[in-house]
Amino acid sequence: PRSIPIVSATEHPTTLLSLEHAEKSFGAVHALEDGDIELRSGEVHGLVGENGAGKSTLVKIIAGVHRPDAGRLLVDGKEAVFDSAKQSQAAGIAIIFQEPTLFPDLSVAENIFVGVQPLKRFRRIDAKRMRREAAAVFDQLGVRLDPDRLARGLSIADQQLVEIAKALTSNARVIVMDEATAALTTTEVERLFSIVETLRGRGNAVLFVSHRLEEIFTLCQRVTVMRDGKHILTKPVDELTTQSVIRAMVGRDMDALFPKTVHEPGEVVLKVERLTSEGVFTDVSFDVRRGEIVALAGLVGAGRTEVARAIFGIDRWDAGSVEVSGRALRAGSPSTAMAAGIALVPEDRRQQGLIMDLSIERNIALASLDSLRRAGLIPRTAERTFAADWALRLQLKYSKLTNPIWTLSGGNQQKAVLAKWLARQPKLLIVDEPTRGIDVGTKAEVHRLLSELAGQGVAVLMISSELPEVLGMADRVIVLFEGRVTGAFSRTEATEDRIMHAATGLIEDAA
Repeated sequence: PRSIPIVSATEHPTTLLSLEHAEKSFGAVHALEDGDIELRSGEVHGLVGENGAGKSTLVKIIAGVHRPDAGRLLVDGKEAVFDSAKQSQAAGIAIIFQEPTLFPDLSVAENIFVGVQPLKRFRRIDAKRMRREAAAVFDQLGVRLDPDRLARGLSIADQQLVEIAKALTSNARVIVMDEATAALTTTEVERLFSIVETLRGRGNAVLFVSHRLEEIFTLCQRVTVMRDGKHILTKPVDELTTQSVIRAMVGRDMDALFPKTVHEPGEVVLKVERLTSEGVFTDVSFDVRRGEIVALAGLVGAGRTEVARAIFGIDRWDAGSVEVSGRALRAGSPSTAMAAGIALVPEDRRQQGLIMDLSIERNIALASLDSLRRAGLIPRTAERTFAADWALRLQLKYSKLTNPIWTLSGGNQQKAVLAKWLARQPKLLIVDEPTRGIDVGTKAEVHRLLSELAGQGVAVLMISSELPEVLGMADRVIVLFEGRVTGAFSRTEATEDRIMHAATGLIEDAA
């Protein structure tokens, strides 16, 4: 069985790839004005920057998707020009995306060797050798995955593992991980980190792109910061602090990442009593008051999103009740929930919050079409004026409101979802992972917006997996574990230890 190629000893790192002063424009938009990065053997190199900083364009140039308008790409010190992803792969570069694209009806081993299958006599595929070599790679990575199982149904983490194995069997020396941890659980992230350390120890160069600064500081040896399409700095991680990285990313200090203003809560807006959905969550009770931010905390799979979906009427519940301002809601009716003044910003903005091929203006106006209708028709000018007003209020960055919403960065897409629902002036705003996958500057803007809404008397129910966000923004914290409430803490009582104890089911220590 083949082994993972050892590129070079980590004690004497060599530069495997460097991009020098790369520029790339799309029409009048300068996506990259000074892209500069150097990837060394045996090193994990972090790449950070706000949405729109040029990170994705830089990665796509390395991947062969885009050809730079100016600048040089060097592989092993020699200039390289890639006109396709295939040429990049042939040069020993592999890209592991946030959501891999495997062939679902092929086995794990078949996905690893697709296009480069080992052959027996008469050009027949050597299936035994594929399985053997796939198993050997997984063994060397220290993970267990059956080479014979179909790719269909694999978790995102396991799909990424297949992509890493594919990269190594093709002798990739440079591995780029683009937001690879965004959809992973804590345990899966730890496993990925262990694999990255294995790759580093074998001399691979790893480019790690992430919004999560704590991961950058845990995993990387050097960090490059980009802003507005330009290279800002590259330094060893031990010469940086979270604050200095944030300052370089946004061009200013971000002391107010959690601009929380505490208000005296008013009357109860949402009252959930003994809500139960068989096999999903059981006996969930809590309330949210006017002007209050209540966080639902817990680990992935604890039932937080499912509770929110039930409150909004997407999913039906089996027992219990939901009241808004003292009036009972009917189970399984989103239209009833909306009429009662509830708005839901879902976790997956692309799949559930937006219609990606529709224009920015149409997406923003989508939940408010009734108020725009005139004699049964929706005037285009009314829709555009409405959308432009909300885009201005939320400081949306766009070129034209008529462009499809997929042209926006992730953070601006999130603002568009918020605009869509805030336009309805809700009594209760439910936000599920409001800052997932968006940059630190936009995070601060979203946090400021939530705090302002609470100050205006809106009741906010926030679901978040980020403990700093929970502790920084919530007036009260409700913790779920396996579909049950295991802790409830006021702002002064809530600590990381208490929340994590409750989130892992250690109720006796949560008090």
